[in-house]
Amino acid sequence: MKSKLIIYHNPRCRKSREALNHIKESKLEYDLVLYLTDPLNESNLVNILSKLKIKTIELVRKNEILWRSQYSNKSLNDNQLISILVSNPKLIERPIIEYQEDAVIGRPIEKLYIFLNKIKP
Repeated sequence: MKSKLIIYHNPRCRKSREALNHIKESKLEYDLVLYLTDPLNESNLVNILSKLKIKTIELVRKNEILWRSQYSNKSLNDNQLISILVSNPKLIERPIIEYQEDAVIGRPIEKLYIFLNKIKP
């Protein structure tokens, strides 16, 4: 069976909708994960981070009021950050597009274009 893309999507986010529309127009098979209503667990998040090849702090939406008011001035390790992201999924950068052992945060949209060109047969 051919692998599908997995899109971690927030329908209220313009950048996430833009990425989803591009994937639909590309006629690629995908599974949609609405991570705000179907939250990720710690294991999911660690797996995604390893595919993104980024530091945990790079997955945090640092301009969110919740982050700025409660966490930005604290010294947090990766385990603490992962726990915060699992408990507060709106702090997770989006959209995340995953394919096999690779993933990308699709903003700006050009990152998604490069990623899709890399994985197309």
